[in-house]
Amino acid sequence: MKIGFIGLGAMGRPIATNLQRAGHALQVFDLRRVEGFDWRDSPRAASEGCEVVFTSLPGPAEVESMAPEIKAPVWFDLSTNSPQVVRRMHAALKKKGTEFLDAPVSGGPKGAQSGKLAIWVGGDQPVFEKFKTLLKCIGDQPYYVGPIGAGTVAKLAHNAASFTIQAALAEIFTLGVKGGVEPVALYRALRQGATGRKRAFDRLAEHFLPGVYDPPAFTVRLAHKDMKLALELAEEAHVPMRVGKIALEELEAAMQRGWSDRDCRVAMTLQEERAGVSVKVPRERLENLPD
Repeated sequence: MKIGFIGLGAMGRPIATNLQRAGHALQVFDLRRVEGFDWRDSPRAASEGCEVVFTSLPGPAEVESMAPEIKAPVWFDLSTNSPQVVRRMHAALKKKGTEFLDAPVSGGPKGAQSGKLAIWVGGDQPVFEKFKTLLKCIGDQPYYVGPIGAGTVAKLAHNAASFTIQAALAEIFTLGVKGGVEPVALYRALRQGATGRKRAFDRLAEHFLPGVYDPPAFTVRLAHKDMKLALELAEEAHVPMRVGKIALEELEAAMQRGWSDRDCRVAMTLQEERAGVSVKVPRERLENLPD
């Protein structure tokens, strides 16, 4: 297949290399010339005569600047973009006869090199299905998330989760180490616990997604007691716990609702109320979730 590829940075170059290794003919463009590819002197030239174009660019402004240049019927944007931008671009490009799909990737440069990338696609589903085999040359997990912008929303949600968990773990490890536990011993201990034995999102299907908080696996009352003790330790050790304080506030609010003997995950519904959205889904939809 004849493919245009624009943006040969830390992610784009290994992705383009994998497409080329799979036997596809690439026309490429980047601000800096990269050897080993059929180089073109502009984004327009890289896209002309191609069945599909991929962009891997720093952000929304760079992607949007490509809109007048792309001359191909299908365009997958692999960048981390803005939902508003991709929806606006989709509407404008549709009028010109170009199908635009947001397809941000997750896995970092190592995943791009090995081909072990998640690709979250938003846009026209038949177009996704048509090019799914091609997407598998880029990443092992291309997944259709929903209409245009859905892939970008999923990517931003994923990264926000990553950075929020990162902030929480920084607090936890400074608390544990300053409290007197050696870092590796602390890591090994935490990995053996109920939370440590599962991946970050595994437990969502047990309580939060089905909206089931009775009977409790661990009550709000006990969670509040433990979190309060942890923050008392933090105060004694002079360890700031900004994320931890928010967690305690949520548990206190749940107790004030009379939920003390319900599962501690019921406190998560407070955020649903604030956001004005229900996350709850029928249990049968959770039976065959991917590992």
